[in-house]
Amino acid sequence: MVGRLDAGRLYAALDAQREASGLSWRQLAIEAGVSASLVSRMGNGHRPDLDGFIALVQWLGMPAETFMVWPEGLRDKRPRPSLEAQLAPLLRAEEDLGEDDQQHVLDVVGMTMRHLRAKNNKNKKTGD
Repeated sequence: MVGRLDAGRLYAALDAQREASGLSWRQLAIEAGVSASLVSRMGNGHRPDLDGFIALVQWLGMPAETFMVWPEGLRDKRPRPSLEAQLAPLLRAEEDLGEDDQQHVLDVVGMTMRHLRAKNNKNKKTGD
C-alpha cells in the first residue's frame, strides 16, 4: 500500500475536538453522521471505512491529507498533480456551473496547459 491512514492521529483529533465542544462520543457520531460503533472501534485501533473517514474528516473541517502517512521519501518523489486534476474537484463543487460548463472550463484549461508545456519543452531544448 502506497499511502496509509494514521487512524490514531484521526482519533486523537476527534477526541480533542469532541472535548473542546463538550460532546460525548455518541453526540460526535450523531453530528458527524456515523455510527457510535464506528468511533468505538476506532478507539480500539480499528480504521474507519472510506465513507466513515470522509464524514469524520468533514466534521473536523480538516483536510483528509492531514491523516495520511507516506512511506519515507515517497511523498517527495511523487509528481505534483496537474492543474487540471487540481481544478476538477473545485469545478465540480461550483453549484453555479452545469456539467457542460465545468467540462468546458476543464477543456480550455487543459488546452492552455498543453500549449504552455509544449512551449516550455521547446524552450528547454533550444536553450531559450
